[in-house]
Amino acid sequence: MPTKPSRINRSHAALVLVDIQERLLPAIFEKERVLANALRLAKGAAVLCVPAFVTEQYRAGLGGTIPELAAAVAGFAPLEKMTFSSCGAAGLVEAFAAQGITDVILSGIEAHVCVTQTALDLITRNFNTFVVADAVSSRTAENWRCGLERMREAGAVMASTEMVLFELLGRAGTDEFKRILPLVK
Repeated sequence: MPTKPSRINRSHAALVLVDIQERLLPAIFEKERVLANALRLAKGAAVLCVPAFVTEQYRAGLGGTIPELAAAVAGFAPLEKMTFSSCGAAGLVEAFAAQGITDVILSGIEAHVCVTQTALDLITRNFNTFVVADAVSSRTAENWRCGLERMREAGAVMASTEMVLFELLGRAGTDEFKRILPLVK
């Protein structure tokens, strides 16, 4: 198992928004929290020039990404997948290699299925994996908690939306800070 990283390295980081889709989100425990925090992460990534990737599980059955979230992602180009792990989405892992990504920040649904399997695959591939606990969920609170526990035990680092945004930011008093501040107020 890789050593847990202490911090996210902004210059080698990417955000992955896993399956936050029209027909899946309504059934999710605390769906408003998940969507609000995913939006904050997407907007923050855009301000901080951190690449954001979006996956969609079986789009024909589960619909597309929530339109509000799609609009917040710079260069929105969802990667469709049939595997539960986002690492099975064509081109995702290759894009990480091409862009020098070593640190992956995860948000999405469902925590105990697609997010967990993505985290496990990323850890196996030696990516530093950061799960934004308040930006993931499942249909039930129990499955959400089990997913978080499983990912933590496997070596993922748990964080909150604000932790991630401030860690990527690194310092106050900059133009970026002024643009991030409304996202955390």
